[in-house]
Order: sequence, then structure tokens, then C-alpha cells
Amino acid sequence: MKATLPERTRGVCCAAPKPLSTTEADRRVALLKAIADPTRLQMVGILKRANDPVCICDFTATFKLSQPTISHHMARLREAGLVDVTKEGLWAYYRLRTSLDASTLAILETVA
Repeated sequence: MKATLPERTRGVCCAAPKPLSTTEADRRVALLKAIADPTRLQMVGILKRANDPVCICDFTATFKLSQPTISHHMARLREAGLVDVTKEGLWAYYRLRTSLDASTLAILETVA
């Protein structure tokens, strides 16, 4: 069945309602940029499934990347507000932030 298109007047355009506020769109873009890297997306998936905080050295072993590279990825996830860190001596333990809002959790559930 063919859809009926609305009648238009030449030179007259109507603004479509935006589904998100500009602030919310900016927030989601920052989140998506943070997880748009394959390693970071995998890291978020690991944290999402972990019962306990994950040591930075475990990420180094998992991805066979240097500690500075893993720390860079974690810094990007921290800047996006996705993870928290607890330091104990030389070790840093990461977990997903417990205060993530429902829309962020829904995005992470979909992609990770």
C-alpha cells in the first residue's frame, strides 16, 4: 500500500520536532565517541559482565597491548563518565560507574 504524502507548499518548510535536547544529543555523542574504538567497546563489555572490579593488568593481558595504551583507553572511558577506578598500591581496578542513567545503560546494553 502506498503511503499518502502530505501536501506541500513551495518555499514553505516545517521544522521537525527533535527527539532529544541539544544537551542530551551532545552527551550521547560523547558516549558513542568513547566506545567507538574496538578495544574500548570490548573493555566496556568486560566491565559490564564483571562481578568485581577488573585490574588494569588483566586488560593488558587480554588485549596484548602495552600498559600505557590500556591506560589511554581507560582514560577516555573515564572522561566519558563510564568507569570508576580504585587504586591499591601499584594496581588500578576499574568498574562501570554505578550511577549510569537508564539511557546510557540502554546504549551499552545494545552495543556491548
